[in-house]
Amino acid sequence: MPLLAPLALIAAAAAPAPAATAADAAFDAIWQAEWAWRQSEGIAESGPGVVDDRLPDVSADAHARRLTYWKGTLAKLEAVDTKRLSPDTLIDWQVYRAQIAAQIDEEQFREWEKPLNGDSAFWSDLHYAARGDFAGGEKDYRRYLSWLRAVPRYLAQQTDNMRLGLKRGFTPPAVIMKGRDKAVGTIASATDPTSVVYYQPFAKLPPAMPANRREALQAEARTIIAEQIVPAHKTLLSFLRTDYFPGMTDELGATRYDNGAAYYRSRIRAFTTLDMTPDAIHALGLAEIAKIRAEMEQVKKDAKFAGDLPAFLKFLRTDPRFYPKTADELMKEAAWHAKRFDAMAGKWFGRLPRQRFAIIEVPPDIAPFYTAGRGGPGTYLVNTYNLSSRPLFQLPALTLHESAPGHAFQMPLSIENTTLKPFRRNSYISAFGEGWALYTERLGDEMEFYRTPYERFGMLSYQAWRAARLVIDTGIHAKGWTRDQALQYFRENTALSEHEITTEVDRYIGWPGQALSYYLGQLAIQRGRAKAERALGEKFDIRNFHDMVLSLGSVPLPVLEARVNRFIAEGGPSPYLKELAE
Repeated sequence: MPLLAPLALIAAAAAPAPAATAADAAFDAIWQAEWAWRQSEGIAESGPGVVDDRLPDVSADAHARRLTYWKGTLAKLEAVDTKRLSPDTLIDWQVYRAQIAAQIDEEQFREWEKPLNGDSAFWSDLHYAARGDFAGGEKDYRRYLSWLRAVPRYLAQQTDNMRLGLKRGFTPPAVIMKGRDKAVGTIASATDPTSVVYYQPFAKLPPAMPANRREALQAEARTIIAEQIVPAHKTLLSFLRTDYFPGMTDELGATRYDNGAAYYRSRIRAFTTLDMTPDAIHALGLAEIAKIRAEMEQVKKDAKFAGDLPAFLKFLRTDPRFYPKTADELMKEAAWHAKRFDAMAGKWFGRLPRQRFAIIEVPPDIAPFYTAGRGGPGTYLVNTYNLSSRPLFQLPALTLHESAPGHAFQMPLSIENTTLKPFRRNSYISAFGEGWALYTERLGDEMEFYRTPYERFGMLSYQAWRAARLVIDTGIHAKGWTRDQALQYFRENTALSEHEITTEVDRYIGWPGQALSYYLGQLAIQRGRAKAERALGEKFDIRNFHDMVLSLGSVPLPVLEARVNRFIAEGGPSPYLKELAE
């Protein structure tokens, strides 16, 4: 494949862009006003490395105010004549309208009255702020101190929100929340403020900072933590243990809530950007599982295993050779796989992100309930809790998904793309982001990343894991499935360990719809690629296709489909041809 595009295409790309239209200007006025308002509300997405100095108002009054504002914004968007938008602005409009519609759905169904689930909670989200890099020096530490002062107010507002949800039975199911208050309890019982997670940044102040200023910052942090944050966590813990956890529902499905069927459809729209029915998604999942099982049978033969598939799954779950003996071994294996991809990147991608990523352990306070790994800008988290549940044969697929070319690759490319409007650069649409990351696991097969039948089976097990989510999520939330049914379905169709199976099922029970985004997103990217390959023939360049997809930031799946059509109509060029020409 040529490193540079043909000269004729470069010349075409260097031609002036279509002039902005009056409709473009009308749209710009709408989003710019709303974005400024979103920033004033403290709810605009910020890029990595930004240290906030405040937490947003999350009171019921604030949510009512936002619902009214976004409804007005949507009405303005609908009045724009989209037929007169330039091609790139049409994409902006489509992405932006989907964002606003999703926000309205969240507010109308009062999702904010349930700010926690089996996977995460508002307090664990706060803990991540203490793990920032504070690259701005003393200014960032002072901003962080202001942020710390807002934590008690924020916790109190979230407690009020949970009270409202509790009153109408809008809570996570009790079965998935056992032990989830541990992180709150750890802070509530702290007698030494320097042992609290919020103090971590002050334990590693820059050595070049004058000693008197270091000591002053540390003293102020200790005072805020001891006098404000620890008492606020004690109050929250008391509410959780006395009122909230005892009052949680025992039922599992989202349809148990008032207007539950409509609520679940809203979650499907939010996470998949599609308006599919639960029945259609469930049927698709069953069909995809059947295809993957056929592939699994072939790989089992390649591994020269004599027994049937259930026996092979048991062998993979129990043979010690497949499991790390130490956390260091697991971390080093993950780092090695990440570096193996580096040698392959140039063949499959034209543009690489400038930002590097670190490989770090999942913090111990959340590790027992956390997924095997998670990635994002600058970070690939690897869970070293319960090593007998972390098979090495699945680590190559996990690494591609969470690090590069998955989340720690796609998200920085979006953030670094200064041609994208701010509401696109830092936003994240689950169907696109998770779909892309899952697509890269399959891409690993083409890249010859999987070196043994066991590693290929690990990839297939991960494919089945995501396809099974289509069955399990809809089964639980629309078809009355029990938790045991969901657990058994995973056991029969994947090589996931029992610990992973349990944490995953509990995650889906508490987070309706999110699990659907992965496989539906992957299928959309695969369909788009197959369509482009058929239409373009020898002109198809895999690097150009990948660059085109990643240049979008994070978009709804129908927008991706339309952009693939445009890619084909233009002859399959790199989205960066204009830069090459210059």
